[in-house]
Amino acid sequence: MVSSIRKRDGGIVAFNQRKIASAIAKALKATGSGDEALSGKLSLEVVSEIDRSFPGKVPGIENVQDLVEKVLIREGLSEAAKAYILYRDRRARERGLKKVLGVRDDLKLGVNAISVLERRYLAKDNDGNVTETPGGMFHRVAKAVASVDLKYGKTFEEVYELEARFYELMSSLVFLPNSPTLMNAGTSMGQLSACFVVPVEDSMESIFDAVKSMAIIHQSGGGTGFSFSGLRPSGDVVKSTGGVASGPVSFMRVFDAATDVIKQGGRRRGANLGILRVDHPDILEFIKCKEDAKAFNNFNISVGLTDGFMKALLDGRDYPLINPRTGKETKRLDAGMVYDLIAETAWKTGDPGIVFLDEINRYNPTPKQGMLESTNPCGEQPLLPYESCNLGSINLSKMVAGGMIDWGRLGSVVRDAVHFLDNVIDSNRFPLPETEKATKENRKIGLGVMGFAEMLILLGVPYDSDKAVELAEEVMSYLDREAKKRSEEIGMVRGSFPGFAESIWAGKYKALRNATVTTVAPTGSISIIAGCSSGIEPLFAISFVRNVMGGVKMVETNGFFEETAKMRGFYSEDLMAEVASKGTIKGIGGIPDAVKKVYVTAHDISYEWHVKMQAAFQKYTDNAVSKTINMPEDATPKDVENAYMLAYKLKCKGITVYRYASKDKQVLSFSGTGGERKKYVEADCEYAGGCPKDSCRI
Repeated sequence: MVSSIRKRDGGIVAFNQRKIASAIAKALKATGSGDEALSGKLSLEVVSEIDRSFPGKVPGIENVQDLVEKVLIREGLSEAAKAYILYRDRRARERGLKKVLGVRDDLKLGVNAISVLERRYLAKDNDGNVTETPGGMFHRVAKAVASVDLKYGKTFEEVYELEARFYELMSSLVFLPNSPTLMNAGTSMGQLSACFVVPVEDSMESIFDAVKSMAIIHQSGGGTGFSFSGLRPSGDVVKSTGGVASGPVSFMRVFDAATDVIKQGGRRRGANLGILRVDHPDILEFIKCKEDAKAFNNFNISVGLTDGFMKALLDGRDYPLINPRTGKETKRLDAGMVYDLIAETAWKTGDPGIVFLDEINRYNPTPKQGMLESTNPCGEQPLLPYESCNLGSINLSKMVAGGMIDWGRLGSVVRDAVHFLDNVIDSNRFPLPETEKATKENRKIGLGVMGFAEMLILLGVPYDSDKAVELAEEVMSYLDREAKKRSEEIGMVRGSFPGFAESIWAGKYKALRNATVTTVAPTGSISIIAGCSSGIEPLFAISFVRNVMGGVKMVETNGFFEETAKMRGFYSEDLMAEVASKGTIKGIGGIPDAVKKVYVTAHDISYEWHVKMQAAFQKYTDNAVSKTINMPEDATPKDVENAYMLAYKLKCKGITVYRYASKDKQVLSFSGTGGERKKYVEADCEYAGGCPKDSCRI
C-alpha cells in the first residue's frame, strides 16, 4: 500500500488518506452529490488506483489528483469532478502567480496575501529578492518578541515555549500585530509601533523639529498625528521679526511636502493626521483646505469639536474663536454655519473628519500628564505628545465553533495577545528618545479585532440589526475585561506602568501593566494577510475583481457566500458573474431573502447602523474606534450632519464619513458609477474595506 507521496518541490512526505477524503468531501459538498461516508469510500478507491498505477513507487501530488478525477468520473459524479477540476485549476493559477512573485508560500495563503507580503513585509536581499517565507516572517517576529521574557527572569525553555505560542497565534492567522512589528521585529530597524503623536508648539524651532521627527518616524514605518491648535493664527503678530504669522494651514504644507519624499523605508507610504480645534481663528480655512483634490494628499484632517461648541450648536447660537497665543477672543462664529460647512465639505471630499475632544479626555487614563489633543492617522489612538502605541487585532472569524462564539478560545487568545503586545514595548527600538520616555511611562497597547463581519455571517446575524449591535458589545466587553485581567497579572509580576499611581486605574486594580489595553483599528493590510474583513467593517463586496499585480486581475468571492450558495442549491456560474458585476446580492433574483439579510455589504447598510456599530464597540474600548460611515452617492449633506449628531449622542470619540464617489481617486469602484462605466466591482490590491479613499490606506 502506498506510504509516501512526492510534493511539488520534490520533497517526500508521508501519504495521508484523510487529505484525499477531505478534498473529495469538499467537492461533494459543493455540488450536493454525497456525504462524508461516500467521501471515505471514494478515497479508498483512489488508494487502490494509486497502488495499481504506482506499484513500489512514490507518486506525485499531481498523479494522485489525476486519479481522484478519474474515480469521481467513473462513479458518475460528473458535477463533483468538475468542481474538483476547477479547484485544481484555480490553485495552479495561484501557484503560478506566487512563483512570479518569488515567494515560497509555506502557509498556503491567498495570492493577494502573498502579494502584500512580498511588497512590504518579507525580508529581501540587496538585490530585492525575497529571502524568507511567510512562516519564516512569523518565526522571526515570534522569536524577537518572546525573547523579552528573558529580561523578566524566564528560562530559555519557557521562552522557547512562548515563542512557539506566539508563532502559532500568528501563523494560524488568529492574531496579527500592526504592520511595523511584522516588518521590523528581529531586524536592524527594530521599530515596532504604528501610532505616534508629535507635538507642534508655537515657534519655528518646534515646527521644524516636528517635521524632522515626522520624517524619522515615517522612515521607520510609523504614522503620525499632530495638533496644530497651538499655532498662532494667520495675520497674527510675530514680534521677533516684526512680520505676521502665516497660520497652521500654511505650515501643514511643509509637513505634507516632507512626507512626499519620505517612503517609510520603501515599504509604507507616509501618513498623517492634522487636527485643529473648532475654536481656532483659522478654523474655516482648515475645514476647506482639502477642497482642492491635489492638496494635502498625505493628510487626513479632523476638526476637534468641544462640548462648548456642541452646546452652542444645540442652542442655536454663536461661539468664540480664541487666539492660542494670547488666550483672548478674536471674533465669534455661528455654530450652525460652521457645522454645516464641516458636513458639506466632508460630503464633497471625504474630509474633514470629526474628533470629540472632550469625550476623548473624559476617558484619558492619565489626566495629570496633560490633555489628549491628537490621534494617530486613522483616529483610533489618542496619544499624549511623543507617545506611541503598538496595536494588534484578533481575527473573530476564527472564534466561532458550531454556530456559537468560542469564548474559551477567545479568552486564551486575548491573554497571549496582551502578553505579546506588552513585550513589543520592551523589544521596540524607538525612533526618538522622547518617544521611548513617553511610551514607557504609560505602556499603552491597543488590542482590537478584525473579521467581525464574518463572525456575524457564521452566527447568522445581519450586520444591520439590534442583535449584531448586542453581539458587538458582548464581544468587546469580554475582550476588554479579559485584556485588563491579563494586564493586571503582568503588572503584579513585572510592575505597573510608571504613571499608574496617578492614573484613573489606581484603586480599581491592584496593578496594571498598561494604561490602555484596547483599540479598534482599521487593520487594512493585516486583514488581507489574515483573509478576513477589515476591523469592524461590514463586507465591502460579496464578489469583486482584485488588481493583484502588474495588471493581473483575480476574481475574489466571499468563501462563506460561495459555500452557502452551494449548500442551499442556488449556486451557478452565471449567478456568481452577476454578483461580481454588482458586488452586492441586493436585487438579484434566485437568492433566498434570509441569505440576503445576512450577506449585506457596506453600501447596503444605512449610516445609522454604521454609527450604532461604532458606538457599540466604543462603549468597551479604552482608546477609540476606527470606522468609516459609508454613504451612497445620492446621500445629502443633511445625512452627514445627522450622522455626526448621532455619533455625538452615542458618545463616539470621533467620526469619519465617506460618500461614495466624492473623490476622483478611490480604491474601490462599483459597476455603473463615475465617468468610466465598469462591468464589475474592482478593488485596489491593498483595499480591505472601510473608506475607499486613497488617503485612508495607511
